[in-house]
Amino acid sequence: MSIPASTETATAPQRPGDLGSTLVNRNVTVAGHRTSVRLEPAMWDALHEVCAREHISLHVAVSAIAEGRVESSLTSAIRAYLLCYFQSAATEGGHRRAGHGWTLRQVDAETAIPSS
Repeated sequence: MSIPASTETATAPQRPGDLGSTLVNRNVTVAGHRTSVRLEPAMWDALHEVCAREHISLHVAVSAIAEGRVESSLTSAIRAYLLCYFQSAATEGGHRRAGHGWTLRQVDAETAIPSS
């Protein structure tokens, strides 16, 4: 399921070495009111993935996140929601299959003091 993006704008670099803003503006409807949200492209991708997995529209997802937020900006609430969503889906088996933690285990093994 693909959810079409409404309005996208990204700030381009103004001079060499100036990275500019990597945030992308999109208009969403939150509880019936149109508003603009600025997030990193990776956050938009993650939000669209959540919407596809949950079979809901972007507007329904953002409205639900907005309703559940406590004293934070909407963008902060979206980022926190995405982190919690994907953390809750992560499993130890998935981490092992992805190779997570291998470097730390290797460093521990190489620096371990042999027991006598």
